[in-house]
Amino acid sequence: FARGLLVVMRLTPGVVVWISLLVVSGCGEQPQGTLQTLGETSTKASSAEAEKLLAVVEDYYEKFLELNPLTATLRGDHRFDAQLGDYLSPRWMADSLWIEQEALERLTTVDREVLVGEDLVSYEAFRYGRGMAVEAFRYPSELLPLDPFSSVPLTLAMLGSGLSPQRFASVQDYDAFLSRLREFPGWVDAAIERMRDGAARGITLPRVIVERVIPQLEEIADKEPRRSAFWRPILAFPAGIPVDDRHRLIEGYEKTIGQDVLPAYRKLIEFLSVELLPEARESVGLSELPNGDSWYAYLVRRHTATNMNPEQIHQLGLSEVARLRSELQGMAQQLGHSGELADFFDSLRSDESQYVSNADDLLGEYRSIGQRVETAIPLLFATVPSARFVVQPVEAFREKAAEAVSYMPPGADGARPGVFYVNTYDLASRPKYAMEAIFLHEATPGHHFQRALAQEATKLPRFRRFARITAYDEGWASYAESLGPDLGLYADSRSRFGALSMELGRAVSLVVDTGLHSKGWPRAEAVDYMRANTALGESEINVEVDRYIARPGRALAYKVGQLRIHALREEARRHLGRGFDVREFHSQVLSGGSLPLPLLERKIERWI
Repeated sequence: FARGLLVVMRLTPGVVVWISLLVVSGCGEQPQGTLQTLGETSTKASSAEAEKLLAVVEDYYEKFLELNPLTATLRGDHRFDAQLGDYLSPRWMADSLWIEQEALERLTTVDREVLVGEDLVSYEAFRYGRGMAVEAFRYPSELLPLDPFSSVPLTLAMLGSGLSPQRFASVQDYDAFLSRLREFPGWVDAAIERMRDGAARGITLPRVIVERVIPQLEEIADKEPRRSAFWRPILAFPAGIPVDDRHRLIEGYEKTIGQDVLPAYRKLIEFLSVELLPEARESVGLSELPNGDSWYAYLVRRHTATNMNPEQIHQLGLSEVARLRSELQGMAQQLGHSGELADFFDSLRSDESQYVSNADDLLGEYRSIGQRVETAIPLLFATVPSARFVVQPVEAFREKAAEAVSYMPPGADGARPGVFYVNTYDLASRPKYAMEAIFLHEATPGHHFQRALAQEATKLPRFRRFARITAYDEGWASYAESLGPDLGLYADSRSRFGALSMELGRAVSLVVDTGLHSKGWPRAEAVDYMRANTALGESEINVEVDRYIARPGRALAYKVGQLRIHALREEARRHLGRGFDVREFHSQVLSGGSLPLPLLERKIERWI
């Protein structure tokens, strides 16, 4: 009522006079009673609509998990651990589209006008998410089911390692994963069929992506069952599993891995090598595919949570690159370099003192940074997650194509910590001067705080606790890099240079991603641009460019989200003055789960 009254007062100042007359004449008692009744009625209506909304979103979420059992496992829901899911069949596509459309239809029965607070945020976030999901079905992503960073074959091997969310604590857990393994050959057959359909329609993976995927699959497939990634849980039986069950599981795993799983990987490799590779396109941009311009424009909107088009993003990137290069040029001069910035980047790449000599030192350095950050966290954060995280090397089968670092959130049940993955392959591409900024992004207070706090917000509906809005997720993590000075990091010139060069990398990604997918850049042009404008090593440059090729639009989220969160902080500081508390600001940003940027903006505006 108060918000509505304020709006009316802005439009019709005479209302103020009427309120004053009520108070002065002593005639306020009856209106007060009426307002109390209206308030009670409004609260009841809001509560009823909130319950209706909860029923809609929870029903949708259950259906979503049933159709996406791998996602359920990764989110800590183990009810579907025995299923792989097909993800590619016409029936799965139809069912997946239907639950999105059905949810939107049911959402129209909820009266948005009476919802308040987090219920209103949930309504808006759910409507946004379902609308984006429905739009995705316009584009045939099922015809491109593989990439070297995230796909079913890689996920299955990660789960089978026993070091990730798949649970191996009981006989039932082992039997569940055995059932999941047995479904993999069916997924491979469906993937091959979809890729053949794509080739017939002129929709194929770029050759460079196929060439990256094949060695990954070979690393998994070129093993005996007892030497494969899938055998590790057998080597680590927990106490309490009876001897008879151990013998049965050993026999079952060896047979399934040897007769079903590894042959399916080899079948996929043969298809990619013999049939698809000759058909794979030399071009790399999404715009080269049928309806590719529209497809990429959709991905830009999806990953940035804005209405910006590719050209606007490209120009923003050029502007940010110019600004950050100017700052870095000044820092390079402070470090004793008087030449071109590109030359300074080259000198950093060849400076052996900036690189560790072995994998253990790299992992140990990140753990040491974590200890330093932990002591300073209370200065900036009033709320921290209960879940912890561990620093762990990337598995051997994916290290050659994987990013330098990545993060996996903790289990929602609290049984498994989050994982900060560090790629220990090609140590000459892992400079020490960037490690502090990388840690803040991937671990604390970046992805770990954002994902763990969201999962622990049990009063939120599940779709919000586990939401993945790229611009929010990567925007927050990129914003977290800027908190280094307040957390006792960036104490020397090189680490400050490293943090700024990381930010420059986010700006470069705006230029490169849009260059590749909307301006027709060949891969070599993207590599050259990154080499001239970042201090990344050659191996990491190639991985990053291929990541942009394989996952169009996703890299745009980092810089766009970071800029918006910084702008919101400055807006709050300007309006609140001395009343501004950065810890409370961080709590407000993190307390609602992953949100589309417009909803985050409204949340912060209400708080202000």
